[in-house]
Amino acid sequence: MVNLCAVQMTSNPDMDANFAWIDKQLSAASGIKNALVVLPECFAFFGDSDKAMLDKAEPLGEGPIQQRIADLAQKYQCYIVGGTIPIKTESPDKFAASSLLFSPNGNRLADYQKIHLFDVAVVDNTGSYQESKHTLAGNQIVTVDTEIGRIGMAVCYDVRFPGLFSAMGDIDILVLPAAFTRATGKAHWHTLLRARAIEKQCFVVGANQCGTHANNRKTYGHSLVYSPWGDVLVERPDDPGLAIAECDLRERDTLKQRMPLTEHNRFRSYIVE
Repeated sequence: MVNLCAVQMTSNPDMDANFAWIDKQLSAASGIKNALVVLPECFAFFGDSDKAMLDKAEPLGEGPIQQRIADLAQKYQCYIVGGTIPIKTESPDKFAASSLLFSPNGNRLADYQKIHLFDVAVVDNTGSYQESKHTLAGNQIVTVDTEIGRIGMAVCYDVRFPGLFSAMGDIDILVLPAAFTRATGKAHWHTLLRARAIEKQCFVVGANQCGTHANNRKTYGHSLVYSPWGDVLVERPDDPGLAIAECDLRERDTLKQRMPLTEHNRFRSYIVE
């Protein structure tokens, strides 16, 4: 058994306040030790411009955001997916939106750089989103074996591209930090995450931003955990807090024996450069 925890936040541009809130939530929660805790996209700094995010970028392996997440993982003896962290790239004008997985001893186990960037028009008060202006798309599919299972990593807009998940192969848990807009979330959040759970026959942890942020951007919330059958195990509506579900990974083994999708799948996916 393992506890899967989606952290839902209304992050703001004050990193100290965001980290203090996370620390307070984890300290008050039960069942966090050895759990998998997933923070939302842009958890440490959100509600300002992408250029401001670029100014916060730090080298992979060092910097205050990474260190504070590693410290929290060690303090609470849990796995933590650090939503997305702005990581410096070779381009001075672009950062990588990196989702980093830390172990209970504070070691970094994986670095996934968001592949699909949110360059879209949405019928909301923001209207146009141009994530690629200051973000460099990744090109590596990331899965990692841990003591609690094989974890596949993706971020937000990635969830709309099933080829990515097909290319991951067999995984026990899919983690998806997000900042889904209120408009797109209301339309597609549950459908897309449930589809990924069913097709991968895995647990899905979707950790989303919620509420209205400092730049008046509105995010959807509804952080949740899906079972491999596509059932909602726990869901947070639209307020900040935690959504924790106790999960038995052996359910996957039973399901895969009865319905061996991986063996039956005759298609393979790859990244188009």
